[in-house]
Amino acid sequence: MEKLILREIPDFHRIDVYEANGGYRALRKALGMTQDHVIDEVKKSGLRGRGGAAFPTGLKWSFMPKQTAKPKYLIVNGDEGEPGTFKDRQILEFNPHQLIEGSLIAAYAMGANMIYVYIRGEYLKWIQIFQKAIDEAYQRGYIGKNILGSSFSTEMVIHRGAGAYICGEESALMNSIEGERGYPRVKPPFPAQYGLWGAPTTINNVETLTNVPIIIERGGEWYASLGAPKLPGIILYGLSGHVNRPGVYELPTGMPIQDLIYNYAGGIRGGKKLKAIIPGGSSTPVIRADEIEGLRMEPDSLRMVGSMVGTAGMIVMDEDTDMVKLTARIAEFYHHESCGQCTPCREGTGWMAKILHRIVQGEGRIEDLDLLVDVANNIEGNTICALGDAAAWPVRAMVKKFRDEFEAYIRRTSRIPVPDKFTLLEPVAAKG
Repeated sequence: MEKLILREIPDFHRIDVYEANGGYRALRKALGMTQDHVIDEVKKSGLRGRGGAAFPTGLKWSFMPKQTAKPKYLIVNGDEGEPGTFKDRQILEFNPHQLIEGSLIAAYAMGANMIYVYIRGEYLKWIQIFQKAIDEAYQRGYIGKNILGSSFSTEMVIHRGAGAYICGEESALMNSIEGERGYPRVKPPFPAQYGLWGAPTTINNVETLTNVPIIIERGGEWYASLGAPKLPGIILYGLSGHVNRPGVYELPTGMPIQDLIYNYAGGIRGGKKLKAIIPGGSSTPVIRADEIEGLRMEPDSLRMVGSMVGTAGMIVMDEDTDMVKLTARIAEFYHHESCGQCTPCREGTGWMAKILHRIVQGEGRIEDLDLLVDVANNIEGNTICALGDAAAWPVRAMVKKFRDEFEAYIRRTSRIPVPDKFTLLEPVAAKG
């Protein structure tokens, strides 16, 4: 299939090479369209957010108020902090101008006169590459006043994050840009009504916006014909873990999981058997190897096994993977990254991490497994942002789908006597 994002053209990150291959042609086309026409074309495409939430992009753009006395902002979310996800930096390094062009088209469609590109602080190399691309675009008149002779003007600046996973959540990200602590905000009001500095704001992911020039150039209906009907288009699959060819693969949505692992990623390393996958970043529930046959990377298919596409950052695990230690590591990450604002998340992530640490240290009890599920259930749906859900889903799925392994681990390692069968004690009747 023709590459539309990670195009295999030498020096494609340079503006002269990008222009020579049709770069910024979609921006010129968009500036000749009405703002509503641009939004309608993106709606026709069926493009959904590629950051994990998969919200319809055109619909999100339409929420931006047309008439307001306040400035309007577009934020490009490049705070790629989800473990197992590493595709945005491929765009920043190898195709930065397509991201810039997509951001400019989005800003024009919504009337935004400032674009903030929020990039995680650890991505210093990619920040430097992207800043050079922005400077080139300013020099050619693609950013700034009266872009390409039109009445549309907008600016673009990079805001470097400070290493907090929570700032990938859109409202915490806005607080971070404002210089405040990265606490998620209560909604409503939503960013389109009250966002950055109280002004209308839209936040889109890096990969989402990089698709926009393709849609404007070739049409929304053409784009909608690609991939899975419920998640149209192309997507960057980040395959990592125990595979022979880890990397980022640009393919249509809805790809069979077995094709991704065995045809593109070269199969399981060392000729070993597949044990499980995490399909879309560490927050998405695990899928056992015996569930994978016939599954596709699209919402309806993955929903049948209790999981989701997420960021399409697939972690592949072989038969030797210790699921108990893996779960403990994931739980510790979310405990560490919880901002502490919501009690269920602040306390619950800590409890899960402590229980799992106790199991790993040889002090586990069989009843700890039901306790883990109970704590996860009490976190899910009870927090301001989705980090609580992201912490609960993987732990609950791991315990439910690999309970036999957890129980065997406890029986094998625990220094505390473990009964052959565990049953809840009947409540003792009060005397007298």
